[in-house]
Formats: sequence, structure tokens, C-alpha cells
Amino acid sequence: MKTLQQAERWQVEAVLLDMDGTLVDTERVYIDSLTDVLTEFGYPDARAVCEAMIGLPGPACQQLLIDRYGAKVPLREINAAFATKRDACFSQGLPLKHGTIELLDALDAAGWPTAVVTSSTQQTAEQHLALGGILERFDFLITRDAVAHSKPAPDLYLLAADTLGVTPRACVAVEDSGVGIAAAFAAGTIPIMVPDLLPPNEATRAQCAAVLPDLIAVRRLLTERAGLGINA
Repeated sequence: MKTLQQAERWQVEAVLLDMDGTLVDTERVYIDSLTDVLTEFGYPDARAVCEAMIGLPGPACQQLLIDRYGAKVPLREINAAFATKRDACFSQGLPLKHGTIELLDALDAAGWPTAVVTSSTQQTAEQHLALGGILERFDFLITRDAVAHSKPAPDLYLLAADTLGVTPRACVAVEDSGVGIAAAFAAGTIPIMVPDLLPPNEATRAQCAAVLPDLIAVRRLLTERAGLGINA
């Protein structure tokens, strides 16, 4: 087996980063808030249903609720109650995932282009990144508003690479979910997974160039495989 030093070098020209669960610790707030709301409304298997939403855009999450609980599920009332619980948590500030600042500092020092690539809307992306204090740290925000098909389709990552003027194969994509990895893999990027709430299954793991515990490890791997910081 090759060591990291012996492994093939990556030619990286840009780093693309998912937002929720990857840079900012929002997924836990989402899951806990919606689980509480669905339980209060009397719906069964609330946490399992919420965990199935990880990485999906909002409309797909709404459809999942309809598929699971029926067409008469009161989406408007559920959404309102969820927003109240979520915003109460966010009012206390939005914590970053471990290693976010260290990775962004290293990318900035090296002059590597970056983009946030998220299934969230532009408004939500700006709000979450601002709450986390990192809104100004990226060259571009690529959100679901800009594409016809969100993750797991490759559209967001293809658009991000095109916007940055690089080929997808020269982009590292950092994701926390299977849905995101599927999108990054389909686009032809170098997918790295830092699992958040759920570990990868075999199919997801097979699509990853690496599965790592946190963004500190991502920074270390980019140094070893792509020379991040060596000439900074």
C-alpha cells in the first residue's frame, strides 16, 4: 500500500466547500429542530426522516415529508414551527466546524481560489456564513438559485469550476454528506468527505478520494498531496 508521500500527487487549482455541516455546524440544529417539531405534531420516526434530508435542498425535503406522511401533511405550519426553533438557536450565534478557520487561513495564504457550493439559497448561504463570521472568506458563493438541479446532480460543482475558470478534475470538493459527495463525484472533482452526523455507506465511500475526521485533516492532506502552503 502506498504511503501518502508515495501516493499520486493532485494537481489542485481550486477548493470547493459545502456549507452546512462542512463549514458551519448547522445540520445538528436543523435535525434537532425539525425532529422536535414533527414529534410535537405527532408524526412517527421523526429523527430518521430528518436524517434522510441531510444534504438535500429544501424542496426535496418538503417532498420527502409528503412521501412519508401523506399529501395532507401541514407543511406551512411545520415550516413555521421549525423556523421558530431554528432561529432561536441561531440567535445565539452559529459555530464553525472544527478546523474551518485553519483551513481557510491556509488556502488564503497560498492564494488558492475557493467557492462555497451549497444546496441552500443565496439568502440562506449569506446569512449562515455571516453568522459564522466567514462570509467574506470566499471568492464565490454558488447556490441552488443558480442551477436547475441541485445536489446530488453535478450542476452546482460544474458551475463552480466554470465560474473559477478551472476544470472540475483540478478542484477538490469538501463535503459532509453522501448527497454532496455524489454531486462532487459526478462532476469529476476530487471529493473529500468529512462526515458530520452520518458516516458514509459503502457506495459513498467508494466515491471519495479520502474520508477524514475534520478540516484540520483536510488541510494536512492538501499539504501532503497538493503542496498547500509549501510555497506560500
